Formats: sequence, structure tokens, C-alpha cells
Amino acid sequence: MSNKPIVPKPRLDPVISMRRVHKRYPNGATALEDIDLEVDRGDFLFLVGPSGAGKSTIVRLLVREEKATSGQVFVHGVDLGKLRRHQLPAVRRQVGLVFQDFKLLPRLTVYENVAFALRVHGESLGHIRARVRDALETVGLQNAQRRYPHELSGGEQQRVGIARALVHAPQLLVADEPTGNLDPATSWELMQLFLGINAAGATVVMCTHNRDIVDVLRRRVVAIDHGRIVRDDLTGRYHDTLPASALRA
Repeated sequence: MSNKPIVPKPRLDPVISMRRVHKRYPNGATALEDIDLEVDRGDFLFLVGPSGAGKSTIVRLLVREEKATSGQVFVHGVDLGKLRRHQLPAVRRQVGLVFQDFKLLPRLTVYENVAFALRVHGESLGHIRARVRDALETVGLQNAQRRYPHELSGGEQQRVGIARALVHAPQLLVADEPTGNLDPATSWELMQLFLGINAAGATVVMCTHNRDIVDVLRRRVVAIDHGRIVRDDLTGRYHDTLPASALRA
């Protein structure tokens, strides 16, 4: 087994680059077809579309939970399709994942949930303390370290999920329906948090069905339908209401 470090491709401008990506499952179902997508450093991108359109498949490809049937997926210049199993953890630590259902460990405190991945990777106690402190301060939960998930509101639980995603200081944050289980007011509070993380330099890719958030924020919108990109707007809405001049080249 080779222990050579992962060497990125020379071109590092896009954080994400998907080139002619197809994904078909053994049962013959096609999840993605001919996907070409580039996400630049510092972008804030909404992935929208009906359930089953392929949004979550894109998320799984970006962390190599699945491999493309054909085509190439690059994250931070690394061709994910060529990675060996022992190289995956290092790449996945560069991508922060936020889930709709929080995925917190119920028997661990807030601090322990956020610190968990760092402990698994054998980080020093001092490094863990510093990183967890910074992550919890970012999401406004620095005073909740000893509480357990069942003692938190849904919005607070999602903030813990965001802190866990940030603890490795990734430059790419991928969120799959992060406000799907939350009320409108809490959803807006969390969106302000995501905007602040983006303003601090992180690239954010968010799958969402929340039309109000997409329409108000007017960020880049990529619409997926039946596994294909059907629209890519620079400052879009949930539905296609923009003139052709506003479409991304």
C-alpha cells in the first residue's frame, strides 16, 4: 500500500469541478446524467430541485461516499475517483458536512459531539480544546458545552452540527437541507450563520427546498431535474424567473 501524499492537480481555482459526471445504480436507475459544474472559492451556491432529482447524490459524490459511474469529480483539485481507501479520511476532513437530521450522538455532550472526529484522528488534547472552542464560539454555543442533545432545541442541535462540520476548519461546507426540520424564524437565524461563515472565506454549497430563503438571498442557484442541470443562475430564485442575460456563462 502506497503512503504517498495526495497531490492536487495544478489548477486549484475551482473548489469543486464536476466534468461529464454520470451516476447509474446497479438496478439501472440513473441518478445523474452529464453533470458539468464548477464552484469557485468563496461561492455560495444553492442546489434546488424536486425530491429525487439528484441533489443528494451530488453531495455523496463530493465526499466520495459514492463514485461516479463515469466522468470526473475534483474537490480542491483532487480527483476523487482515483483515491484509494486510506486516502479518503484526509480528503473528507477538508469538507464540512451538515445534515437535515443533525446526526448528533445522543449520549455525548455538545463538546464531545464536536470533538469526536478530532479524537478519532488522534489529535492532541490542546488542539482539540482550541478547535472545539473556536467552532462553538462561531455558532454561539460556547456556554452549552456540557449539555446533551436532548436538552437543546432543534435550532441549537443544528448549530452543534454546524460546529462539528467546522471543527477541522474546512474551506468547503456542504449542507443537505439544513433547515428542513426547523421553523421559519430558526431557519433564518441559521442562514445568517451560514452567510457569516461564507463571508469569512468558506465556500458553501446548500441543497434546499426552502423557496423563501433562496428567493430572498439571491445567491447562485443551480437547479437539478431528473439528474440534469437545467438552470444555473448567478443571482437566482427558486423558480426560473430571470432573463437569459442573468444566466451564468
